[in-house]
Amino acid sequence: MSKKIVVLDGYTENPGDLSWDALGTLGDLTVYDRTPNDLIQERIGDAAYVYTNKTPMTREIIENAPNLEFIGILATGYNIVDVEAAKEKNIPVCNVPTYGTTAVAQYVFALLLEVCHHVSHHSEAVKEGRWTENADFCFWDYPLIELLGKTIGIVGFGRIGQAAGAIAKAFGLDVLAYDEYPNDEGRAIGEYVELDELLAKSDIISLHVPLFPSTEHIVRKENIAKMKDGVIIINTSRGPLVDEEDMVEALESGKVYYYATDVASVEPIKADNPLLKAKNCIITPHIAWAPKESRQRLMDVAVDNLRQFQAGNIVNAVNM
Repeated sequence: MSKKIVVLDGYTENPGDLSWDALGTLGDLTVYDRTPNDLIQERIGDAAYVYTNKTPMTREIIENAPNLEFIGILATGYNIVDVEAAKEKNIPVCNVPTYGTTAVAQYVFALLLEVCHHVSHHSEAVKEGRWTENADFCFWDYPLIELLGKTIGIVGFGRIGQAAGAIAKAFGLDVLAYDEYPNDEGRAIGEYVELDELLAKSDIISLHVPLFPSTEHIVRKENIAKMKDGVIIINTSRGPLVDEEDMVEALESGKVYYYATDVASVEPIKADNPLLKAKNCIITPHIAWAPKESRQRLMDVAVDNLRQFQAGNIVNAVNM
C-alpha cells in the first residue's frame, strides 16, 4: 500500500498551469490549495510525507503526526517549520534552494528600472492624453536615472545576490557585496566590504539575506543614517529585513529616495501597513519567484527530494 503524501498549500506553487503527476507517482497524493491552521493536524493525519509552502509546521504538529517521515518545503525559506523538532524525530526537512535564482535576480531590475524610468506611470500618462496635449516632443514628470557608474551594494551575496551582481555589472554598475562567507565566485563579480562601508558608499542597496534574528530589521533607523542621502533600496528577500516604520520616516524625509519591495512584514500585506501610504514606495505582492519556468524548477526539485529520500538518500536537508 502506498504511503500518503499531503500538500498543505499547493496553490501558489501550482495555480493550475503545472502538474502534480510526478509527485503522485511516489505515493497516495492529496493536494490542498490552502490549509487553515486549525485543520493542519487533521489534514496531515497519518501521512508519511508532507509538503508545505507557508503553512506552519510547529513542534506540536510534528510531534502529533505519528507516521511523518519527511517534510518538503515548496520554497527556499524554511522558517515556517520547527526544524529542531523535526530533527529530534529524525525527520529531514528538505527545501528547494536554487529554483528562483534567475527569476528573482531579474525582478530586482524590474523594480530598479521602474524607479529609474517610471515606465508604467508614463505609459498611463500618454493614454490619458498628456503627450498629445504637450507643447514639446517629449515630457517626463519624474527624475530619470541612468545606472552607469553608480554603485549597488548587495547585502547577502549567495546565488541570487551574485546573479543580481552579474546583471548589475552589465548595466555598468560598480558592485559592492556584504556576506559572511566570501568566495571566489563572488570576488569575480564584486568587491566584498563590511556592512557599514557598503551602506555608506552605495547609491542602490539590494537585500538578499535570509530572515534570521541577526538580520531582522537590518534596515532600520540606525543603519539608514549610515546610507547616502537619496539611496534606493530594493527588497526581494523578506519583509522583516526592513523596519517599515523607520522606512516610512526615511522616505518622508528624503533620506531614502525610493523603496521598491516585493515583500512585506506580514503577508498578505495588512491594510494598516504604513508603506501603503508612503511616498516613493513600490510594493508588489511577492511575485519575484513566480514565473512558470521558475515554479516548474521548484516542482522538479521538490519531487526529486522525496524520490531521493525514498531511495535512501537525503538531499537539500536543512536540519541534518
